[in-house]
Amino acid sequence: MASKSIKKRPNGKWRARYRDLAGKEHARHFDRKTDGERWLDEVTAALVTNTYVDPRDKKLTVDQWCDLWIESYAKRESTVRQAQVHLAQIRQEFGALPLMAVDEMAVNRWMARLQRAGASDSYRYALHNRLSQVMRAAVRAKKITANPCSRETSPGEGKQRPYVCTDAQLWKLYGAAEEKYRPAILLGAFAGLRIAEACGLRVVDVDLDARTVTPAVQYPDKPLKTESSMAAVPIPDVFVGELKRLLDGRTDGWVLLDDGGAQLGPWKVERHMRRIRRQVAGLSPVFRFHDLRHYYASMLIASGADVKIVQQRLRHASAAVTLRTYTHLWPDSDQTTRAAVERAMGPLINKTADPVRTVDESAQGPRSV
Repeated sequence: MASKSIKKRPNGKWRARYRDLAGKEHARHFDRKTDGERWLDEVTAALVTNTYVDPRDKKLTVDQWCDLWIESYAKRESTVRQAQVHLAQIRQEFGALPLMAVDEMAVNRWMARLQRAGASDSYRYALHNRLSQVMRAAVRAKKITANPCSRETSPGEGKQRPYVCTDAQLWKLYGAAEEKYRPAILLGAFAGLRIAEACGLRVVDVDLDARTVTPAVQYPDKPLKTESSMAAVPIPDVFVGELKRLLDGRTDGWVLLDDGGAQLGPWKVERHMRRIRRQVAGLSPVFRFHDLRHYYASMLIASGADVKIVQQRLRHASAAVTLRTYTHLWPDSDQTTRAAVERAMGPLINKTADPVRTVDESAQGPRSV
């Protein structure tokens, strides 16, 4: 603290004042000197422990802070849009409150209210994560002293498992699709491309000689989220042949085209998926393009691919993401454990048992024939 003092005014009041680390002066008047000194001591302690909040910031509302936060949120356009969707829910619940008034109990009440309204665990988890992100930024900016979000207030991610269609359902879906949408289904189911990656795939990203598909941008022409997303995906000869037929000699432009020859948009693909999924018996009524990616993952796992290979083919940032999503698809862990132990233990037991049997037979003497 630069300076602090307390003096008696002509009217009998005590004027306590201090300058914060930025040099701004703050003052309050008290009837008793001891009250002024206590206030200065509290301010001094807050400055020393780095928990000081400017008195003017104590009036800052959640709405105002959300405005400041989103203005400095320098992320991808689609990521910003998602953040704004979450912020709308946060503003609806807390917007008019001072930022400092949002405590752990208020967060718990919000999560409980969302649950009673039928919100899924994954949705509540996403909203809680966003609120925590906003509040962490407020702590770093010294607008509040602590983040009200914690493990105790988090609803957890939920245990939603990815939907995996059968081979027969996939091919019925493919057969029901219009010709211009069929390449998208193949890219999702047999290369694991996300819908924005499929719609953003360029002809130059398909190397028919090397038999690879390498996403470089996503729809309409935006960079991919991570470097791992740009990894090449190997494809078999049968897929190469189908892509060669679909490209029909084209050497540039987009792989997926609409009837007018323009780039095919993700919303058109999803709309078509919603229409044709009703024609496939037993297929989930909420089946979407991303579920083709789950089919691709299940196919790799069923073929014996380990988690590292599946991670690389799906272009996940880490193996932890792959395991968290698909761990239930790997072979039964109990049986795998028994087989592993038996492979290691069997030879050892047999080797130990042979000398024992030899000693026993010697002690019994020669057998009569």
